[in-house]
Amino acid sequence: MIRVVIADDQDLVREGLRMMLDAEPDIEVAAEAGNGSEALAAARTHDPDVLLMDIRMPELDGIEATARLVGSNARTRILVLTTFDLDEYVYRAMKAGASGFLLKDANREQLAHAVRTVAAGDALLAPAITRRLVEDYCRRPPPGVDQPAAADELSPRELEVLRLVARGMANAEIARQLFLSEATVKSHVARILSKLGLRDRVQAVVLAYESGIVRPGDAA
Repeated sequence: MIRVVIADDQDLVREGLRMMLDAEPDIEVAAEAGNGSEALAAARTHDPDVLLMDIRMPELDGIEATARLVGSNARTRILVLTTFDLDEYVYRAMKAGASGFLLKDANREQLAHAVRTVAAGDALLAPAITRRLVEDYCRRPPPGVDQPAAADELSPRELEVLRLVARGMANAEIARQLFLSEATVKSHVARILSKLGLRDRVQAVVLAYESGIVRPGDAA
């Protein structure tokens, strides 16, 4: 059973999300929270698999709550709720350690899929949206800067895989492009995250752009 905490300052939003999730046989809503402080308290009490986190909340916003929860090394994965598909706040939440984002108008099927994906340890990345988001808001290295130090930790093949991950490709797509098995690609991704000390693919995308391993406008 996947345990979920819903954090949003609007009662109707929480109620709607709870109704959709309660209808799923493998998902249980353990608690609700109306602000970031309550979300952190609920995460400590209930140890959920997934925390649905609104960004704009009183007392403590979703970005800071995400950063604090990730910084505490909690196992809970964070799925950011937003009303915008391209928003600087979403990027900041991703950088803070969120494992993906979901629009608040998502239907039941999309919501359940997102929760299951993040609970399984995967990142929820909408490739085109995520790439534009990162390219719009990341801190880019100045032109002419040499290959970043992060790249020195990776083998040439791992670096190639990271570039494709940063462009929004799923493991199956990377496998086809590089003529590898999906299992091999998954192993490469796991080693990349381990070597660079990253939580998941979302942070890998952010690091790839911010360090210059991938630059905005690079060909896919």
